[in-house]
Amino acid sequence: MGRSFGEEPEAEGFMITNESVNQAIDYILRHMEEDVTLDDVAEYCHFSKYYFSRLFKEQTGESVYAFIRRLRLEQSAFRLKTEQERRITEIGADYGYSSSNFSSAFRQHYRMAPAVFRKKCRRSSMEHPFFHHEKWHTESFEECNAKITVEEIPDYEVIYERRIGSYERLSRDWDGFIKKYEKYITDETKFLERTYDDPAVTSQEQCLYDICMSVPEGCPLENTLRIQGGTCFVYHFKGHAKYIYAAYQTLFLVWLPGIRRELDSGRSLFDIYHKIDCDIMYMELDICLPVKS
Repeated sequence: MGRSFGEEPEAEGFMITNESVNQAIDYILRHMEEDVTLDDVAEYCHFSKYYFSRLFKEQTGESVYAFIRRLRLEQSAFRLKTEQERRITEIGADYGYSSSNFSSAFRQHYRMAPAVFRKKCRRSSMEHPFFHHEKWHTESFEECNAKITVEEIPDYEVIYERRIGSYERLSRDWDGFIKKYEKYITDETKFLERTYDDPAVTSQEQCLYDICMSVPEGCPLENTLRIQGGTCFVYHFKGHAKYIYAAYQTLFLVWLPGIRRELDSGRSLFDIYHKIDCDIMYMELDICLPVKS
């Protein structure tokens, strides 16, 4: 849920190359509010839990248990930020925590209480995480809402690569991705991006993201999937790349709380690129937000 083109040296990241592990991550993301276990994930992927636990850690750097625990806490933190009228205990309960257990686990992960974290998130201007000498600030609800339309987005069959690391690497990753798959590019190709984490909530080196390009059905490559479209609120961004982070934070801090709606956890947030001028760092893209009805 962030963006590239940082001014500082890019942090190292890595690609998840095993499709069974990628399918496991998709399964975990879809069932984040359920009591998902290693047994559940291994069974879904048709492996023994002993073999799969080793494979998962080799690919992600975390055990299945640690990955699920971290994602639950980070998703609860994101909802503390975007669902500001909901009680903290209710959000913790959505992820299986009692009131005291949630506070303890949250403090251990973020080194602050959930209420302090929520208050801190309401700051609307702070240092930019990628353009480190820039300050950013949120738009007003009215400014943001004027850039949003409700649209029916088609499903997209895509080639994708999934990576873990800082969103600062995105421009470099895109360069390599396009060179690798250039023979599949046509005039109809769409370039899409799924950023699963808010870098204001998740440490930058642990952010999860997919870079994708549309292909016709029947592509012979293994690393293909279908991105689900449907009814989305679409934020139309036009401007310098350094303003995209503020656009996302406006959506999370101002717009979503303002309409009192939640993102649909069953579908991923994704971007569709329309224009990029790397020389002047100008971009036009649609941020597609699947929101619960």
